[in-house]
Formats: sequence, C-alpha cells, structure tokens
Amino acid sequence: MRSLLPALAAVLLAGCATAPPPLDARDGFMATLKGMCGQRFEGALSYAIDPNSEFANKTISTEVVCTADAVRMPVQVGENRSRTWIFTRPPAGLELRHDHRHPDGTPDTVTMYGGMAKEGGSARSQAFLADAYTAKLVPGAETNVWTVSLSQDGSVLTYRLDRHDKPRAEFVLKRVAG
Repeated sequence: MRSLLPALAAVLLAGCATAPPPLDARDGFMATLKGMCGQRFEGALSYAIDPNSEFANKTISTEVVCTADAVRMPVQVGENRSRTWIFTRPPAGLELRHDHRHPDGTPDTVTMYGGMAKEGGSARSQAFLADAYTAKLVPGAETNVWTVSLSQDGSVLTYRLDRHDKPRAEFVLKRVAG
C-alpha cells in the first residue's frame, strides 16, 4: 500500500498540471521573421496615395538579416539603399523602426521612426502604431500604422502604411532565389 501512494499521488498531480501558455503572437512573429534569415524578396509598389511616389515604377527588394537581438531588412528602392526596417522584441512588446541613412552612412534627419505592435497580431502579421517620437519627427504621422505580413507559405512579404485610417502605400515583395 505504501508503495502505491507515491505513484497514485504522482498520477493525481500530473492530472492537475496546466498546459504551457500559448506562444505570444509577438514572439511568433519574431520567430517567423527569423525563419526568413538570408532570404531575398523583390517586388514593387502595389498601391500609393501619390501615383508619383518615389517608389513608383521601381523595383523594391530586401534581404532578411538576423542578429541575436534584431531582424533587419535593408530595403533597396531602385538604386536607393538608404532604408532599413528593424524589428526588435524589447520587454515592452514588438517594435518596428525605420532607419534612414545617407550614402556615406550618416543618419538622415528623419530616421528611427516607427512604433510598437498593437494587440491582436499573429505570428504572420503585425500592425505597428506610430509612437510619440514619430509624431514629433514626421508631421502628420501620429496616426501611422505599418502592417507587415508574410503569406502562409512564406513566399510573399507585404508592407503597408496607413495614415488617418486610409491606405498610403503598400509594397508586395515575393521571395526570390539567391
């Protein structure tokens, strides 16, 4: 009887164990991005509020570069290589920053704007709300929402900017070899 008690207690306690908490969508999104490390994406502007946008009629490409604490996507628009999207996972959430540089590598006056992901994203799509720094740096950008999504099969990366609840720009980039 004594030898049965510990075994019975173990079975009863195992039945009380709770399942591990589900993966936070922000962690899932970072894992999805990190799964894209080294991959290249190429495409074009699919929508712009301004048809004469600097992005119009130009190839847009990026290669996903991963470090221990960030996922960086240097964005090339035509011959312009001044932009990098930077995704990080600080304790407060999930962050997107836009790093703009001059050809000599010095920061542009309008750089490092972005914000934190809002609630309700998924492992494949997150929407980032403009923060106070962005609102101060970029006139009119206080309502910016950047949505970054990856298709279920991982072949299409979409970047969309909304301002004042209206679309301003969208890039659709497809995974390419090399």
